[in-house]
Amino acid sequence: MDAPSQQRILVGIDGSESSKEALRTGDRIARALDVPLVALMFWQGPPLYEGWATVDPDRPPAGSEEQLRSTVADVFGADIPAHVRAELLHGRAAARLVEESEDALMLVLGRRGHGGLRGSALGSVSNACIAHAHCPVLVVRH
Repeated sequence: MDAPSQQRILVGIDGSESSKEALRTGDRIARALDVPLVALMFWQGPPLYEGWATVDPDRPPAGSEEQLRSTVADVFGADIPAHVRAELLHGRAAARLVEESEDALMLVLGRRGHGGLRGSALGSVSNACIAHAHCPVLVVRH
């Protein structure tokens, strides 16, 4: 599939059930439009020391890549469709999603509600993306 980069659906994932539902929804949209789907997970550099061990701030924390693979596998199973790509990127999720949205057709996010009154409000990542993304944003309720 040689679609231009503007013709891709982005999905922000974090391993939560709401992000998995966003990935399912993003996949349905990508299939309907016959465009690539890119699942994005983010990490920030940890403090220079964790306990007694020195940590490389330029490498993702242990388990990040496994969490990315596991989240995608929970949605698609062992055989990831050819139109799906998953990436682990460095940076704050909200800022990087807004940046990545510059060349996207749509950004799909999960809504991490907590139930009750707190659950009626969107999280900070969703709010930032709705306010600043360069493409339409779909927030999926799980």
